[in-house]
Amino acid sequence: MKKTLNERHVLILELIEKRAISTQEELRQALIDNGHDVSQGTISRDINELCLVKSPGQTGQYRLVVSEKTPDEMLQRQSEIFKLAVKSADFAGNTLVIKTLEGAANAACAAFENMRWDGNVGTIAGDDTFFVLCRSEGYAEQMRDAILRFLRQSKGGNGF
Repeated sequence: MKKTLNERHVLILELIEKRAISTQEELRQALIDNGHDVSQGTISRDINELCLVKSPGQTGQYRLVVSEKTPDEMLQRQSEIFKLAVKSADFAGNTLVIKTLEGAANAACAAFENMRWDGNVGTIAGDDTFFVLCRSEGYAEQMRDAILRFLRQSKGGNGF
């Protein structure tokens, strides 16, 4: 998590405290209504940086709240999701291709983003595959190798 909050982060925290916001689109619209035109990708990063999670509200409807877990606990959780979901990693040019269990690509992709791997420009997920656009082919190869090492260590019980 970033050590300092920017103006948008402060507004997000105020918005989720004042009203039940349950989706990224609801949060995006609330930010737009308050003069912050942001993309879904930015909303996703903000949610991760602020350690927001969905929790049932008083009416039973889920809403975004600040997690009670520390950033280190959140990173550990994301690492576990990634380890469990990812089957393989390879690259073609500057694009990293990560295969996951069926239906797990979105969760693994979000975990990947939260784990703060350097050198990626953006990601996109399908059902059982997600792609990472890297800054260079060399970086894609290095990232693939790092992911494969991470997965081997995890399967060997050494952890992250």
